[in-house]
Amino acid sequence: MATALDAVLFDLDGTLLDTAPDFHWTLNALLAEEGQPAMDYATLRSHVSAGARAMVQAGFELSLDDPSFDRLHQRMLALYASHLAVDTVLFDGLDSTLQALESAGIAWGIVTNKPELYTRPLLEGLNLTERAASVICPDHVNQRKPDPESLFMACRQINARPQHCVYVGDHIRDIEAGRRAGMCTIAAGYGYINASDSVASWQADHIITHGNELLPLLNSLYSLD
Repeated sequence: MATALDAVLFDLDGTLLDTAPDFHWTLNALLAEEGQPAMDYATLRSHVSAGARAMVQAGFELSLDDPSFDRLHQRMLALYASHLAVDTVLFDGLDSTLQALESAGIAWGIVTNKPELYTRPLLEGLNLTERAASVICPDHVNQRKPDPESLFMACRQINARPQHCVYVGDHIRDIEAGRRAGMCTIAAGYGYINASDSVASWQADHIITHGNELLPLLNSLYSLD
């Protein structure tokens, strides 16, 4: 058990924010433009944490080297930029967690592979920008997750010790990055996880299956009150 908690860091899509509804709208708008059938929500959801390329691949059943792929990918990003924070919300239980951390004087931040071009407007749309002590995007580092560079950068901004931080994520790369940074890792089993993935195999320190489980877990580990 850690003796102190300096900060809690979150992955963004599928961990802190439920962005799948807006991605679902975006991909289906693109499919409609191209005269293709819509993708169902459950199928799309499992691809969100892998990024826009993976969603285009799944929606159009294309390989990355298909001649039309880059055009479709860029069009999807343009559509998403116009529909960033329409139906996106914090996962259930996460707002109360953030409030509890803030009340306890514990910083929280975001470390994501989502480019800043989309991350910043999204956070502003949800009134989270001023609340987050650090927001690290791939634009800010040389190596994306699973490299721990972005987590170390967040710690420097917050003036937090990595070994006294928690990282929460819904992908194996998040857990690997957190472990390599020496942080306590929590796998968000409620996130955008492909059916073929085994969360238990990620070797996270803890697994939660609902956002409501995070605050009680943090309290049991660090006594936030």
